[in-house]
Amino acid sequence: MTLNAQPEASHYIDGAFVEDLAGAPIEVVHPADGAVIARLHAATPALVERALNAAVRAQAEWAARRPVERGRILRRAADIIRERNRELSILETLDTGKPLQETLVADAASGADALEYFAGFAPTVTGQTIPQGRDFVYTTREPLGVCLGIGAWNYPTQIACWKAAPALAFGNAMIFKPSETTPLSALQVAAILTEAGLPAGLFNVLQGHGDLGAALVSDPRIAKVSLTGSVPTGRRVYAAAAEGIRHVTMELGGKSPLIVFEDASLEDAIGGAMLGNFYSSGQVCSNGTRVFVQRRIKDRFLDRLKARTEAIRLGDPLDEDTQMGPLVSAAQMEKVLGHIEGARAEGARLVTGGQRLNRPGFYVAPTVFADVTDAMAIAREEVFGPVMSVLDFDDEDEVVARANATEFGLSAGVFTQDLARAHRVIGRLQAGTCWINAYNLTPVEAPFGGVKLSGVGRENGHAALEHYTQVRTVYVGMGPVDAPY
Repeated sequence: MTLNAQPEASHYIDGAFVEDLAGAPIEVVHPADGAVIARLHAATPALVERALNAAVRAQAEWAARRPVERGRILRRAADIIRERNRELSILETLDTGKPLQETLVADAASGADALEYFAGFAPTVTGQTIPQGRDFVYTTREPLGVCLGIGAWNYPTQIACWKAAPALAFGNAMIFKPSETTPLSALQVAAILTEAGLPAGLFNVLQGHGDLGAALVSDPRIAKVSLTGSVPTGRRVYAAAAEGIRHVTMELGGKSPLIVFEDASLEDAIGGAMLGNFYSSGQVCSNGTRVFVQRRIKDRFLDRLKARTEAIRLGDPLDEDTQMGPLVSAAQMEKVLGHIEGARAEGARLVTGGQRLNRPGFYVAPTVFADVTDAMAIAREEVFGPVMSVLDFDDEDEVVARANATEFGLSAGVFTQDLARAHRVIGRLQAGTCWINAYNLTPVEAPFGGVKLSGVGRENGHAALEHYTQVRTVYVGMGPVDAPY
């Protein structure tokens, strides 16, 4: 494909691209050089109404189809995405700034995995028969109706598919609002779904800012809201959805611990810590940004971590040799640089990095701080950039208590060769998604989500069934009614 990222239109409604120039302008900036690569417009009230009406109309017919028929369409969409993985990955790189080396394997490809998984899952969904002597009860699983997906800017293609796949597989319709920072790829997902045979109206994309999300969350035609975003946004969405007693799943932020015991494979633990802090330039909600290293191996860990970090290849994200690209926006870069300066001021020791790169775009050098304490802001607040905090610990009870001393609970990791200790520690950590001797691997077959302020509900895996369907219970009387009056 060419490097022209301008879409056919800003929105996708009822099976077609749609534009309304009356909407507020949205400029899409390529993070590697700051150039405007596309201009879109926010959805007007007329377009919102059109999308909602289309979704309501299409959902009833879609729910009546055999699940295997729905699955075939999703599987075709997965195949098309895989066939076009390279061009979709280039678009993702232009939109987010993530290196092509990464987007080729982690974005559209994982979206296709989700569509394929739920395509196969849909026909297996059945109810129960519950004997009651002469009578019996049966249950059925039914779709919720029209679901609202609100995406984040760090994984726009993946998030669109993670939300659309279970929603559509189980008979729902979806309206998806991408982040205004990365609005491009969801439009291509929508067009591919139509090409694969998805009936018009079932997956609609509306562009806009927070006011659009607020309007959709409070609309009575929306049965369920699925949000990926920050805790402040989650609070607002949760409160608005509660007014209508709507189903909600939310995957929010984190300040996740990654614990490295002295018997761990040093190279593996460092590799896990780097993946949990520098992948996607650190813009991953589940990142293990508090790296607790047992004191006896701290110096060896830091020496090797410094060498490996300084070997990371930064550069043009469209160059497949580039391992790390820019942050997504100027605002995000300034936020991250502010956290770095705050850490210096509080006394954290800079091991490497710590500065903006002298080049166009929003690049920050991968940064490591040592001698970080639990009270420092950098150990308490989500940075969402390539900044790793290394903290010391002495024993298991101590590190578990400190790891849990946070309002977040999205993820956690443990590196050790003692598997009994690994399972014991993981079992004590307050986190929804955990790893042992690995980090940030999120196969679609496994549920993903957090506890505490990191969210409610789960995405992916068999758990998604609970969040995109509801149970109908039917009692069947097989004899005369036994009434006392």
